[in-house]
Amino acid sequence: MKTIHPTSDVQSQNIGDGTVIWQFCVILKNAVIGKNCNINFNVFIENNVNIGNNVTIKPGVQIWDGITIEDNVFIGPNVTFTNDKHPVSQNKNFQLLETIVKSGASIGANSTILPGLIINENAIIGAGSVVTKDVPANENWLGNPARKK
Repeated sequence: MKTIHPTSDVQSQNIGDGTVIWQFCVILKNAVIGKNCNINFNVFIENNVNIGNNVTIKPGVQIWDGITIEDNVFIGPNVTFTNDKHPVSQNKNFQLLETIVKSGASIGANSTILPGLIINENAIIGAGSVVTKDVPANENWLGNPARKK
């Protein structure tokens, strides 16, 4: 059984058992969220989003179209994802760039993930990092721009 706080606007029916959605979240109708996830308060999840099982998303995170988060991933508070390399208001030439966070990865608080990247299995992104390149599996990256530690 999933638990959805009454102050949240959850339009999706694609939410797995055991998932908890806290206060003031917005989840659009085509989003898919797996089992046993913890979606903390004040999280926005757009339509073209897939979130695996056992994922924790801390407060203040927005998951935009084109982002896939696999199983057992931790997303720290106020992590910023992007899906457009050239953001312009009312951009008629918008090109959606997909981002994948692979199983077991952890992204530290206040990190920024630029669009079109892959953060591979069990990678760790240090708090406050700006990720501008794909991150290999099992590596720790930090800084601005983020680099292997």
